[in-house]
Amino acid sequence: MYLLYGEEAYLRKQYRDRLKKAMTAEGDTMNYSYLEGKDISVGAVIDLAETLPFFAERRVIAVENSGLFKHGGERLAEYLASPAETAYFVFVETEIDKRSKLFKTVSSKGTAVEFPVQGEATLKKWILGMIKKEGKQITEPALYYFLEKTGTDMENIRTELEKLMCYCMEKEAIREEDIEAVCTKRISSHIFDMINAMADKKQKKALDLYYDLLALKEPAMRILFLITRQFNLLLQVKELKAKGLDNKSIGAKISLPPFVIGKYAAQAARFRTSDLCAALESCIEAEESVKTGKMNDRMSVELLIVRYSAG
Repeated sequence: MYLLYGEEAYLRKQYRDRLKKAMTAEGDTMNYSYLEGKDISVGAVIDLAETLPFFAERRVIAVENSGLFKHGGERLAEYLASPAETAYFVFVETEIDKRSKLFKTVSSKGTAVEFPVQGEATLKKWILGMIKKEGKQITEPALYYFLEKTGTDMENIRTELEKLMCYCMEKEAIREEDIEAVCTKRISSHIFDMINAMADKKQKKALDLYYDLLALKEPAMRILFLITRQFNLLLQVKELKAKGLDNKSIGAKISLPPFVIGKYAAQAARFRTSDLCAALESCIEAEESVKTGKMNDRMSVELLIVRYSAG
């Protein structure tokens, strides 16, 4: 039995598929079962495990995003203490509770592997490997710019890199202007730019970025959540910098890659601590105004942006 868990979905999927390939013959649908979702019946999983494989050594059962490693997995844990010898299990979960009986059973009798968000060095090595495979080059500043655009999600990185390779098919080197032309800007980058515009008191630019997000069908309350998150991160970065911590240590404490901490520190320096605290309070007030029906969501966020981008 195997448990693949953690935030990095790309790696979970890769190793799930590799395990399937290693344990089942190609095209064998008789001896491979895939179950997904929180409504999975534990009884059905056990029944599958107890069914003998059809002209094969093993029956492989993959269970994904079941939530059983957080609650409701006690019965399955009891079964896995002594399962059928021909049954092989692959569990794939984003979140687990290491105190649960199911986790303790699987990790003691099988293999549990965590796939966290990958660090800067690992991502750079992975990206450079794919670029080299295509016979192309990239400068270090362009690589950092690419990571700023894509974030640390490996599936997103792979997708954006494929687009970039197609765009740069006739070029030897990938440049920042190529990345700007092709790669999709994450919503968090829009929020970062919006906060920058607010700090610069560029009200029109801040509002234009807000309207762009609304045009992309982003809900106003999600935008408010991300603005709140950004101010909260800036406050934490500012306080940790004041304590003398370096970028790597700050990144580890607030779960951000070290290569973006420099940008956050520069943005945080443009605000006083009291301003950031006040902005967080204003975000809470804006959310409360919407939830109590005093104001609609779009107007509430717009007034918040106007307030902090006014000259």
